[in-house]
Amino acid sequence: MNIWVTRHGQTDLNKSHLMQGISDHPLNARGLEQARAVRSRIGEVTFDAVYASPLDRAITTATIVGNVPRESIQVDERIIEMDFGRYEGRPYTGMGPAMTLYWVLPELFPAPKTVESVASMRARTTSFLKELEDKDYDNVLIVCHGGVIRGICGYLEDRSNGIKWRPKPKNCEVRVYRSENGQHSFVKDILADV
Repeated sequence: MNIWVTRHGQTDLNKSHLMQGISDHPLNARGLEQARAVRSRIGEVTFDAVYASPLDRAITTATIVGNVPRESIQVDERIIEMDFGRYEGRPYTGMGPAMTLYWVLPELFPAPKTVESVASMRARTTSFLKELEDKDYDNVLIVCHGGVIRGICGYLEDRSNGIKWRPKPKNCEVRVYRSENGQHSFVKDILADV
Protein backbone atom coordinates (compact mmCIF):
# COMPACT_ATOMS: atom_id res chain seq x y z
CA MET A 1 0.00 0.00 0.00
CA ASN A 2 1.22 3.49 -0.87
CA ILE A 3 0.20 6.01 1.79
CA TRP A 4 0.15 9.60 0.56
CA VAL A 5 0.15 12.06 3.48
CA THR A 6 -0.41 15.76 2.93
CA ARG A 7 -1.04 18.88 4.94
CA HIS A 8 -3.95 21.10 3.94
CA GLY A 9 -3.40 24.22 1.84
CA GLN A 10 -2.79 27.64 3.32
CA THR A 11 -5.41 29.48 5.40
CA ASP A 12 -5.38 33.11 6.51
CA LEU A 13 -4.21 31.98 9.97
CA ASN A 14 -1.25 30.16 8.38
CA LYS A 15 -0.43 33.27 6.37
CA SER A 16 -0.49 35.37 9.54
CA HIS A 17 1.68 32.83 11.46
CA LEU A 18 -1.02 32.13 14.04
CA MET A 19 -1.62 28.84 15.90
CA GLN A 20 -4.63 27.23 14.23
CA GLY A 21 -5.25 23.90 15.95
CA ILE A 22 -8.85 22.71 15.88
CA SER A 23 -10.19 26.14 14.87
CA ASP A 24 -12.08 25.58 11.62
CA HIS A 25 -10.77 28.06 9.05
CA PRO A 26 -11.17 27.62 5.27
CA LEU A 27 -8.43 27.64 2.66
CA ASN A 28 -7.54 31.03 1.26
CA ALA A 29 -6.89 31.67 -2.46
CA ARG A 30 -3.26 30.57 -2.15
CA GLY A 31 -4.32 27.39 -0.32
CA LEU A 32 -6.66 26.48 -3.17
CA GLU A 33 -3.86 27.18 -5.67
CA GLN A 34 -1.46 24.97 -3.67
CA ALA A 35 -3.94 22.08 -3.67
CA ARG A 36 -4.48 22.36 -7.44
CA ALA A 37 -0.72 22.58 -8.04
CA VAL A 38 0.08 19.46 -6.01
CA ARG A 39 -2.77 17.58 -7.72
CA SER A 40 -1.15 18.46 -11.03
CA ARG A 41 2.24 17.23 -9.81
CA ILE A 42 0.73 13.92 -8.66
CA GLY A 43 -0.43 13.27 -12.22
CA GLU A 44 -2.71 10.37 -13.09
CA VAL A 45 -2.58 8.63 -9.70
CA THR A 46 -6.01 7.55 -8.47
CA PHE A 47 -6.75 6.81 -4.84
CA ASP A 48 -8.67 3.80 -3.57
CA ALA A 49 -9.67 5.89 -0.55
CA VAL A 50 -9.26 9.50 0.57
CA TYR A 51 -9.25 10.28 4.30
CA ALA A 52 -9.44 13.72 5.88
CA SER A 53 -9.66 15.41 9.22
CA PRO A 54 -13.16 16.77 9.97
CA LEU A 55 -11.92 20.36 9.56
CA ASP A 56 -12.98 22.16 6.37
CA ARG A 57 -9.44 23.09 5.29
CA ALA A 58 -8.50 19.40 5.21
CA ILE A 59 -11.70 18.24 3.50
CA THR A 60 -11.45 20.90 0.79
CA THR A 61 -7.79 20.03 0.17
CA ALA A 62 -8.73 16.33 0.04
CA THR A 63 -11.35 16.88 -2.67
CA ILE A 64 -8.83 18.72 -4.87
CA VAL A 65 -5.71 16.60 -4.26
CA GLY A 66 -7.69 13.36 -4.21
CA ASN A 67 -9.71 14.42 -7.27
CA VAL A 68 -12.90 13.11 -5.65
CA PRO A 69 -16.26 14.60 -4.68
CA ARG A 70 -16.66 15.87 -1.11
CA GLU A 71 -19.19 13.16 -0.21
CA SER A 72 -16.68 10.38 -0.92
CA ILE A 73 -14.11 11.71 1.60
CA GLN A 74 -13.79 9.44 4.63
CA VAL A 75 -13.68 11.83 7.58
CA ASP A 76 -11.85 10.55 10.66
CA GLU A 77 -11.63 12.40 13.99
CA ARG A 78 -8.35 10.68 14.85
CA ILE A 79 -6.47 12.77 12.29
CA ILE A 80 -7.79 16.17 13.39
CA GLU A 81 -5.13 18.72 14.31
CA MET A 82 -3.74 18.84 17.84
CA ASP A 83 -5.83 20.93 20.23
CA PHE A 84 -3.77 23.98 21.20
CA GLY A 85 -6.28 25.12 23.79
CA ARG A 86 -5.87 28.70 24.91
CA TYR A 87 -3.01 29.20 22.42
CA GLU A 88 -5.22 28.87 19.35
CA GLY A 89 -5.23 32.04 17.27
CA ARG A 90 -2.10 33.38 18.98
CA PRO A 91 1.08 34.30 17.10
CA TYR A 92 3.87 31.73 17.14
CA THR A 93 6.22 34.41 18.42
CA GLY A 94 4.04 35.39 21.40
CA MET A 95 3.05 32.11 23.01
CA GLY A 96 5.15 32.39 26.14
CA PRO A 97 7.92 30.05 27.33
CA ALA A 98 5.83 26.96 28.22
CA MET A 99 4.15 26.67 24.81
CA THR A 100 7.21 27.78 22.85
CA LEU A 101 9.42 25.15 24.51
CA TYR A 102 6.76 22.45 24.02
CA TRP A 103 6.24 23.35 20.36
CA VAL A 104 9.98 23.50 19.59
CA LEU A 105 11.06 20.45 21.66
CA PRO A 106 8.09 18.24 22.55
CA GLU A 107 10.54 15.42 23.18
CA LEU A 108 11.75 17.30 26.28
CA PHE A 109 8.97 19.61 27.44
CA PRO A 110 5.41 18.68 28.47
CA ALA A 111 2.28 20.17 26.94
CA PRO A 112 1.02 23.24 28.82
CA LYS A 113 -2.43 23.06 30.42
CA THR A 114 -5.26 23.08 27.81
CA VAL A 115 -2.91 21.74 25.08
CA GLU A 116 -3.07 18.17 23.76
CA SER A 117 -0.01 16.08 24.58
CA VAL A 118 2.14 14.37 21.99
CA ALA A 119 1.29 11.04 23.66
CA SER A 120 -2.43 11.65 23.08
CA MET A 121 -1.87 12.64 19.45
CA ARG A 122 0.36 9.60 18.87
CA ALA A 123 -2.22 7.24 20.36
CA ARG A 124 -4.97 8.39 18.02
CA THR A 125 -2.79 8.51 14.88
CA THR A 126 -1.36 5.06 15.63
CA SER A 127 -4.89 3.68 16.05
CA PHE A 128 -5.90 5.21 12.72
CA LEU A 129 -2.85 3.89 10.85
CA LYS A 130 -3.04 0.35 12.25
CA GLU A 131 -6.67 0.18 11.11
CA LEU A 132 -5.74 1.65 7.71
CA GLU A 133 -2.98 -0.91 7.17
CA ASP A 134 -5.56 -3.71 7.47
CA LYS A 135 -7.32 -2.38 4.34
CA ASP A 136 -6.61 -3.65 0.84
CA TYR A 137 -5.64 -0.38 -0.87
CA ASP A 138 -2.97 0.27 -3.49
CA ASN A 139 -2.98 4.05 -3.01
CA VAL A 140 -4.59 5.94 -0.16
CA LEU A 141 -4.53 9.68 0.55
CA ILE A 142 -4.57 11.20 4.05
CA VAL A 143 -5.14 14.94 4.32
CA CYS A 144 -4.63 16.46 7.72
CA HIS A 145 -2.52 19.04 9.59
CA GLY A 146 1.02 20.14 10.42
CA GLY A 147 0.99 18.92 14.01
CA VAL A 148 -0.70 15.57 13.54
CA ILE A 149 1.39 14.74 10.47
CA ARG A 150 4.37 14.61 12.82
CA GLY A 151 2.81 11.58 14.54
CA ILE A 152 1.77 9.96 11.26
CA CYS A 153 5.27 10.33 9.78
CA GLY A 154 6.87 9.16 13.03
CA TYR A 155 4.83 5.95 12.81
CA LEU A 156 5.53 5.43 9.10
CA GLU A 157 9.26 6.01 9.63
CA ASP A 158 9.29 3.65 12.63
CA ARG A 159 10.79 6.34 14.87
CA SER A 160 11.49 5.17 18.40
CA ASN A 161 9.82 8.26 19.90
CA GLY A 162 6.89 7.95 17.47
CA ILE A 163 7.20 11.45 15.99
CA LYS A 164 9.02 13.19 13.17
CA TRP A 165 8.88 16.74 14.45
CA ARG A 166 11.36 18.34 12.07
CA PRO A 167 11.31 19.54 9.33
CA LYS A 168 7.83 20.94 9.69
CA PRO A 169 5.50 19.97 6.84
CA LYS A 170 4.69 22.75 4.39
CA ASN A 171 1.17 23.49 3.20
CA CYS A 172 0.22 20.85 0.59
CA GLU A 173 3.55 19.05 0.89
CA VAL A 174 2.95 15.38 0.12
CA ARG A 175 5.02 12.65 1.75
CA VAL A 176 4.60 9.22 0.19
CA TYR A 177 5.28 6.03 2.15
CA ARG A 178 5.09 2.34 1.34
CA SER A 179 3.53 0.01 3.91
CA GLU A 180 3.94 -3.70 3.27
CA ASN A 181 3.49 -6.49 5.80
CA GLY A 182 4.12 -4.16 8.73
CA GLN A 183 7.28 -2.72 7.13
CA HIS A 184 7.44 0.96 6.19
CA SER A 185 9.62 2.93 3.80
CA PHE A 186 9.73 6.50 2.57
CA VAL A 187 9.15 6.79 -1.17
CA LYS A 188 9.20 10.48 -2.10
CA ASP A 189 8.27 14.04 -1.23
CA ILE A 190 6.16 16.27 -3.50
CA LEU A 191 5.91 20.04 -3.00
CA ALA A 192 3.22 22.33 -4.38
CA ASP A 193 5.85 24.97 -5.32
CA VAL A 194 3.40 27.89 -5.17
